[in-house]
Amino acid sequence: MIVYNVTSKLDWSIHDAWVKWMLEEHIPEVVATGYFTSGQLLKLLEIEEEDGPTYTAQYFAETKQKQEEYVQQHAAALRQKVFDKWGNRIIAFRSIMEVVQ
Repeated sequence: MIVYNVTSKLDWSIHDAWVKWMLEEHIPEVVATGYFTSGQLLKLLEIEEEDGPTYTAQYFAETKQKQEEYVQQHAAALRQKVFDKWGNRIIAFRSIMEVVQ
């Protein structure tokens, strides 16, 4: 199982609206592309939040190929939607992990 992890640092001014949007719109839209089996939103704890909280959205793909196909076919458009909606009030970076069992 591959985890496509998107870590986001937000400005406090968008916090409540962003969390609602992520849970109700963005995560379901990413999962609906068909490349991921599920997605979840997690809040990082025990970090400095003076400038805003940090969250991670995790999307689970059965194979690395599915994750790569998502990036090639959908990531740019969905990233643009995030930027169009939230602008520079959010900073995100991505990482790819493999579940070890």
